[in-house]
Amino acid sequence: MKNLLLAAPLALSCFGNVVLAQSATAPAPYRLLNTIAIGGAGGWDYLKVDPAGERLYVSHGTQVEVVDLKTRKVMGTIPNTPGVHGIEVVPAANRGYITCGRNNTCVVFDLKTLKPIGAPIPTGPRPDALLYDTFSNRVFLFSNDGGKSTVLDAKTGAVVGTAELGGDVEEGATDGKGTIFANIEDKSEVIELNAKTLAVRKRHSLAPGQEPTGLAYDPKTNRLFSACANEKLVVTDSKTGRQVAVLPIGKGTDGAVFDPTTHNIITSNGSGTFTVIHEDTPDKYTVVASVPTARGARTMAMDPKTHHLFTCTADYGPAPAPTTENPRPRPSIVPGTFRVLEYGK
Repeated sequence: MKNLLLAAPLALSCFGNVVLAQSATAPAPYRLLNTIAIGGAGGWDYLKVDPAGERLYVSHGTQVEVVDLKTRKVMGTIPNTPGVHGIEVVPAANRGYITCGRNNTCVVFDLKTLKPIGAPIPTGPRPDALLYDTFSNRVFLFSNDGGKSTVLDAKTGAVVGTAELGGDVEEGATDGKGTIFANIEDKSEVIELNAKTLAVRKRHSLAPGQEPTGLAYDPKTNRLFSACANEKLVVTDSKTGRQVAVLPIGKGTDGAVFDPTTHNIITSNGSGTFTVIHEDTPDKYTVVASVPTARGARTMAMDPKTHHLFTCTADYGPAPAPTTENPRPRPSIVPGTFRVLEYGK
């Protein structure tokens, strides 16, 4: 994928119902606009854009960094979020929700003050991604272990139920009409969940896709876009379960977004690229670009107002020596180099 747009001649090839477009003269659909220095130490996971508050929330080790999108400066920090994964905001309730995978809790905070509201809420094991559904006015906390989703009342934070999803969940999406979709990572499935009853209504295989992570959704065409660990994006008809297309994407993906204005699907790949795919029609897709980002920039968020893309990474040092407990240690993270990268046209 890194060389998709580097060939000198114009070339077109077909992969089922996918068109791979290569052009040396076509401009990249996204370019680096800003680098926002954050610094500090620790790893990272999801980012969340709050267009109403003009803020970007960034997970970072044991805290969440809050960036003012008017100034591109860090305006605050939400501490005491060990093993932070996801952030969701509910402006109507003036509340934000943060999943903490290290102690299996959800931290609730005030959007204006960034201060915690009450004690952390116990969740299922390894809470990861989370999703606010406007139809049910609920927040779904997806566990990446044990196949459960803790469901909260978005206004009060009260636990209203537990959804049994039958596998480890990565990301979810909502149709805004009472249906929740979620990628089941260990089963390589995408499921359909009733937002009110919490019952799973349908399960669809993503084969040949394996270990789906990022999930995006086009409500107009009823298309689900599951980014999979084996470098495939699987397009599914959410109404019928029919597999529409399988597209090549970059290595190490952990995020996907759909832009309804441009009809672009973008995956963020930890190998250091965005894969950009255009939805030509509901059943036809064109891979249009592999945009260089940075190693480790595996997650992403889109600002629906500006259509800018945000990802984050840091510089890497050598990996520590293997141990019995950790036979394959990850490379070390150079302190002070953590940053957010902003891309646009």
